[in-house]
Amino acid sequence: MKKKTQYIYTIIVMAVLIFGLSLFAVLKPAGDFSESERRPLEQLPELSIKTLLNGDFMDSFENYTNDQFPMRDTFRAVKALTKYYLFGLSDNNELYFADGHVAKLDFPINQESLDHASDRFNELYETYMEGKVNKVVFTVVPDKGFYLGNENGYPVMDYDYMFGFFEYKLTFAEYIDIYMQLDEDDYYLTDTHWQQQNLTEVAEKILIHLGARPFEDLEEKVATENFHGVYYGQSALPLKPEKIVYLTNPELEHMTVFNYETGLKGGIYDFEKLNGKDPYEFYLSGAVPLLEVTNSSAEGDRHLIIFRDSFGSSLAPLLMRDYSKITIIDTRYLLPNFIGNYVDFEGADVLMMYSTLILNDSFIIKK
Repeated sequence: MKKKTQYIYTIIVMAVLIFGLSLFAVLKPAGDFSESERRPLEQLPELSIKTLLNGDFMDSFENYTNDQFPMRDTFRAVKALTKYYLFGLSDNNELYFADGHVAKLDFPINQESLDHASDRFNELYETYMEGKVNKVVFTVVPDKGFYLGNENGYPVMDYDYMFGFFEYKLTFAEYIDIYMQLDEDDYYLTDTHWQQQNLTEVAEKILIHLGARPFEDLEEKVATENFHGVYYGQSALPLKPEKIVYLTNPELEHMTVFNYETGLKGGIYDFEKLNGKDPYEFYLSGAVPLLEVTNSSAEGDRHLIIFRDSFGSSLAPLLMRDYSKITIIDTRYLLPNFIGNYVDFEGADVLMMYSTLILNDSFIIKK
């Protein structure tokens, strides 16, 4: 009799949980955006005879119910902790935890993506730079899996092949290796990106190849102590917040940044972005198609043009000392056909820098 009563209580509890969560899911308003995962959430799909017959409705509805499930982040955290610490699995949602870092599995090499990137860069050179610019240098930014993967037993892409591929394919540029100037501790623990205060050696090496000088009197300041990187939400692990530290001096503080997208002028560092969805956008306002920086402290009228992804946002300020004008282009968001309308390449130095994460998934680069 006692066992039967326990069964009844168990069934009642389970029924209440299932019914309660189902009712909550129906009544609660659908969210638009996941702050933890930094992505839009699936919305209720349109119901029609066509979407029912071709299966689109059920596919979208399944994604909708997954995204809008009550207490979703709590259940994601329980799942992640269970997989890592109870079952001892090595990764969760292609993310792994090693040496205090969260990193993403990114392998194998996507040759089609490398070819796409190489073709785009060669087209940019032939269209805008050939016979006009002073010098072109190119570098690949390794993601932190380069330093964490092998030594912790995780599969990694063939980085040596990727570095060599672009050195061979981009014959117009001088290739610069920067991986020896970095290690895993130069990256945020919970984010993809590197930490600006650790990039002075990288900046110095690039500037040597450009025949320019690094800043000598940079001061470290803390922008925020409450930074959670993109992997924090994606991993669903209860990780501690980090600091965003930036480097500055009077020259950097007096530089003017013109944003062609907004038509507004600002500074090197955008403090409003610290309260946004991605505080890393504090550096040069983040993912912006085209910026022009004016450095009134520079001696002469040298011009530096930087083609970059998001890693360039925090490195670019460290390269600006000897350049009166710095143009920063993100070809993920700016069609190449429009570049010539805004940028004069005559006599400029050019830096092209892209991360392994972008190069191995380069179809976002416009053509």
